[in-house]
Amino acid sequence: MPTAVSPDGTACPQKAIKQTVAVAFYTSTEWQAALALPSPHLTDLPRITKSQLREHSPEGFLPNGLDLKTLLARGLIEEESTSGTSGASVRVVFGKTWWAEQERRALVRNPFLAELFGTSPSLRRAVLTTPGCSGVSCYNRWLSLDQRTLADSLFVNQSRIPFTLGEEKLAGMAKEVADWAPVFLDVDPVHGAWFALHCERHGLRFPSLRFILTSYEYTSVVHRAIMERAFGVPVINLYGSSETGHLLVEHDDVMLPSPETAILESTSADGIGELLVTTLTNPYLPLLRYEIGDFVERSPDGYRVHGRKRDALRGADGRTLTTRMIDQTFAGIGGIAHYQLRQKADGTAHLFLLPEAEGDSLTLAQAKLTAELGRLLGTTVTAESVSLIAPEDSGKFRLTVREAA
Repeated sequence: MPTAVSPDGTACPQKAIKQTVAVAFYTSTEWQAALALPSPHLTDLPRITKSQLREHSPEGFLPNGLDLKTLLARGLIEEESTSGTSGASVRVVFGKTWWAEQERRALVRNPFLAELFGTSPSLRRAVLTTPGCSGVSCYNRWLSLDQRTLADSLFVNQSRIPFTLGEEKLAGMAKEVADWAPVFLDVDPVHGAWFALHCERHGLRFPSLRFILTSYEYTSVVHRAIMERAFGVPVINLYGSSETGHLLVEHDDVMLPSPETAILESTSADGIGELLVTTLTNPYLPLLRYEIGDFVERSPDGYRVHGRKRDALRGADGRTLTTRMIDQTFAGIGGIAHYQLRQKADGTAHLFLLPEAEGDSLTLAQAKLTAELGRLLGTTVTAESVSLIAPEDSGKFRLTVREAA
């Protein structure tokens, strides 16, 4: 099927808009009025909310004449459900080879990764993420090594909460990775950091390893520092979503867009705004100006991702404080494996710190962080060292949480 990318591989807004022809969702009065403009630009169009996508996907976004059951029966598409971290789960569909193709397009925007990949469609990887997010392993049942091996990918982790893994289980995971000899680890940053701490304790490194790719959720400076220290290879963040594909890859402290995959907009010309995504290469789910649910900051060289909109906190002066702004406070503070800052309805906040070393009270870190975060929020911040921080029902971890009134 045709895509909205021009032959030279660049984004084409007018072709993106043409994706809406004969698609049921875009026949509403609001969309038809905008699309009927003589020469509509993306900024003339409405936005798609996550609730609208949840209500109408996937059938409402299939072009007329395409039937979901027939496409599935013919093996032309895959259907997945998102993890639901920014709301309820959404059903999405894409072509059989689309996920791998758009991932590679994003990755090779990074010059180091482009050199590693060369002309190869993929590199050998070991995946450590929440099992429900991987599409292969599932924490509800145990899978054998063969069942967790798919082409160049070995899905290592089968536990929803890494902190509950015993040393024997972690040792088994490390052996699997060593035997697999991956070029990179593809990790949820929380799972990756906890695995890295085990490897560090036992002096384990993997000679084949060239880099670590983080995705699935926001990568904290805490998790990044642990993995870089433990494995001695660069940690590179890859950003996107199940609905849109991979959109940004890290290089030199900024995130570079993948223009062949999507057109990106920020609701703020300067400063921090909400990210809007227009997809270009998935004709089964064409999205125009989709509210992905994250804050970004534009820079001359690319973007900086600030985390989910729903996870932003509020300063006493009314300022929005994003996950990234909070997370910068943790730079250079050692001994912390993971954390969560929860802001109460009255504005005060409590910090849960999970130590690298079991039983560490993190007294100095608590004192420094409560003072710094208190100044940032303009309110009282308390803290404690804990042995467990639970994930959401989706299996993902939230670094910052603003509790409802």
